[in-house]
Amino acid sequence: MCRNCKKYDIPIISDGGTRTSGDATKALAGGASTVMLGSMLSGTDESPGSTISKNGNRYKIYRGMASLAAARGRKSKETGLVDLADDLNDYVAEGVDGFVPYKGTVTDILKQITGGIRSGLSYCGGHTISQMQENAEFIKMSGAGFAESKPHDVDLM
Repeated sequence: MCRNCKKYDIPIISDGGTRTSGDATKALAGGASTVMLGSMLSGTDESPGSTISKNGNRYKIYRGMASLAAARGRKSKETGLVDLADDLNDYVAEGVDGFVPYKGTVTDILKQITGGIRSGLSYCGGHTISQMQENAEFIKMSGAGFAESKPHDVDLM
């Protein structure tokens, strides 16, 4: 599919599951032209939602755009009504509402992401994303190999 998209200059957007700069780098190396960073940027100063303290830690209130709370908010703005129970009976929530750890500024997160992508470029012997895409090699890994590749036998700080 990636080859056909490139042939017709159709961009590929990687959307979902991006938790680390390594995930974003692999998506780009695999042919994506853009990576959605939703959960990576939630919890930042610039993201919507209030900052709260809970059990001595800072969090931001997170409301997924397909959640019931988001649907209520949109419907309330559209209709001006506060009680929307009847209007939302047929709505099936797909997103979640909750708390995400406070992360600071988007600038700090983007520095980490760009640093990770630069590392990925160097691992693939490339200076551009196109070169990384040409040089990238993906290998199959067993579950045990994947677990072993993660930090273990240490308490992460």
